[in-house]
Amino acid sequence: MSRRQQIAMSPPEIADYLASQLTVIVVSNGRDGYPHPMPMHFCVADDGVVAMSTYRKSQKVLNCRRDPRTTLLVESGEDYAELRGLVIYARAEIVDDHAATMACMQASRAHSNAIRGIQPDAAADAAFADRVARRAEKRLVLRFHPQRCVSWDHRKLGGVY
Repeated sequence: MSRRQQIAMSPPEIADYLASQLTVIVVSNGRDGYPHPMPMHFCVADDGVVAMSTYRKSQKVLNCRRDPRTTLLVESGEDYAELRGLVIYARAEIVDDHAATMACMQASRAHSNAIRGIQPDAAADAAFADRVARRAEKRLVLRFHPQRCVSWDHRKLGGVY
């Protein structure tokens, strides 16, 4: 078995890894040919699609309208032996729907809260829902449909390189 195969994550490991990470780097293609990387909070839908809300007029949205080919990067680890990561080559879908945007904002918050170990009370949830309803007016959803993934988990090597 090659080193590449040894460190690759299985689909369940990839799902668990995404569930444990707060930020994804979204790389869209700028009109000048240069990559446009931006860190974003996100959520993962049941169908494996990575989603996030962003402003309608953001550069990411302009780039995805022009060219839906995107790359997502999630990485973690301090020492080489701890490095883990995932690159998702994806097609971006723009969903400009108020209800979908509110749902995505709620799901992203739930994802972030789960990672941080936060369990908001009913009052905090209601206050967030009010803010979401107002903020969603200027936002939309970017959904990233995976085409191919590359993953690595150096912890699988047990310190032997």
